[in-house]
Amino acid sequence: MDVSIEKRMQAETRRNKIHPKKLALWVAIVSLIMMFTALTSAYIVRRAAGNWLEFSIPSIFYVNTLVIVASSLTLHAAYRAFKREAEGAYKALLGMTFLLGTAFVILQYFGWLQMEADGVPLRINPSGDFVYAISSLHAVHVLGGLAALGVALAMAFARKLRRTPARQLRLELTLTYWHFVDVLWIYLIVFLSLQR
Repeated sequence: MDVSIEKRMQAETRRNKIHPKKLALWVAIVSLIMMFTALTSAYIVRRAAGNWLEFSIPSIFYVNTLVIVASSLTLHAAYRAFKREAEGAYKALLGMTFLLGTAFVILQYFGWLQMEADGVPLRINPSGDFVYAISSLHAVHVLGGLAALGVALAMAFARKLRRTPARQLRLELTLTYWHFVDVLWIYLIVFLSLQR
């Protein structure tokens, strides 16, 4: 571990308390939390209004929960490998995270197909529409995380691994966002399961 990099990172943190990019990310995360809280609140209010079709959440959504949790674990391991400057492990774990994130989005699509096959197509009943809206909005945010992971992956293969404050900051931002979409999905799947 390069001691001078640690000292520079600590000095910058002491000077600014929080990096402006980290602050911006946290503001965005808080706004996303508010948006998804509003959606789940609207779900509860609309459900109480009647004309509500009861159906089971597609089982593939539960499998997807394991996929996204695994992707968070691999990304965290990639971050630790980055800090150790273990290039091979970093690239492999970053690539695995990208593949797991891609698998999550694909499995979401199959979940929507399963809902349609189970007689809950889009625009038939508000209960199904809410599940489509909530899960697809989450999938869009996962795609945003995949874009950030794609950039990190391209940089990992294009440049020799050197732990610099700028690269560490980018990876920390990606890590924070990815953990957020992971925890958000866990909240959503628990919420939707308890509403059945």
